[in-house]
Amino acid sequence: MMTYRPGRRAWSILLAAGLVLPAAMLGGTTTASAANSLSMRGADVSTAQRALDLGAKYYDASGTARDPLDILKDAGVNYVRLRVWNDPASGYNNKAKVLQYARTAKAKGLKLLVDFHYSDSWADPGQQNKPAAWASHGIGQLQTDVYDYTYDVCNSLKAQGTTPDSVQIGNEINTGMLWNDGKVVNNDFTNIGLLLKSGYNATKACSSSTQVVIHTADADSDAHARWFYDGIRAKGVAWDVTGLSYYCMWHGSPSTMGGVVSDMKARYGKDVVIAETAYPFTAADADGTGNSVTSGCSGYPLTWQGQAAEFDAVQSTARSAGAVGVFYWEPTWYAVPGNGWDPADISHSGDGWDNMAVFDWTGHINPGVRWTP
Repeated sequence: MMTYRPGRRAWSILLAAGLVLPAAMLGGTTTASAANSLSMRGADVSTAQRALDLGAKYYDASGTARDPLDILKDAGVNYVRLRVWNDPASGYNNKAKVLQYARTAKAKGLKLLVDFHYSDSWADPGQQNKPAAWASHGIGQLQTDVYDYTYDVCNSLKAQGTTPDSVQIGNEINTGMLWNDGKVVNNDFTNIGLLLKSGYNATKACSSSTQVVIHTADADSDAHARWFYDGIRAKGVAWDVTGLSYYCMWHGSPSTMGGVVSDMKARYGKDVVIAETAYPFTAADADGTGNSVTSGCSGYPLTWQGQAAEFDAVQSTARSAGAVGVFYWEPTWYAVPGNGWDPADISHSGDGWDNMAVFDWTGHINPGVRWTP
């Protein structure tokens, strides 16, 4: 497989062209980078099952059609992240599909992070909707719901020999989850604390070795991150790994992210991972559904080379700051008709991430993108 490992001269050319930033601007130095390693080199491939079921093809850098997990593994991936929705209308990203794809991933020697949204659709900083089955439940019942559901999914994975290596209790829960009962209002972390404890306890009851990640999209601001994690810590919430989303177009410079990572590690004494990141290789749109991201960040053109350089910068910054992992979000989600973003209309809703995948619109991988320790 053709790989992208620029030597000293190549890096000089890229630097002159503005495709990479000097180490000092990335929140660390090349010496510091060598002192730490990214042991969790991840890819969220939650849309890949549907794409493959629809007949999508994936090609490595030599143009050979192969399983996308094998292509990603050759590019350095050792961890897959799969979201799980309670009862999505699409029939994808539910428990049964996660169990199925977990077998595929584990058979390839990949580790597994299960991302619990506790919703029937997307959960993120702007929406944390209860699953329909829990819609009328108050905080007391929701604690039981979270415990039972988390334990059931984890135990079902364990029973088939694919125990999750990590789980997320919630997805980008900047102000809580399972709104409105689990929403943080007036700085009151009581209810979110109760829900997170339920998820943590269920995970550990299923598998004491499974790492619990608590994930926010707070790589933009140390003050935001401290507010949330200080808040849950004050309620006695336990967790193993602090997870942060980082997208430069929304969260600022790599150096800002590096500062947050470094502070989170020192402040809470826990491992830190960038649970999500991605960068566009073009501003163009493949399928008529508007792209979620249409502009880039300074120094990184919207090209394959720019995408590869930006992802390398994210990894370098995270590594230098002491993080243990970086996950690329949905690298396999190129525009395949029928693999839309809306679980209630998956066949017609389209893909707003087609310019952010690391596979182009014909399914060929960007040869420059590498996950590096």
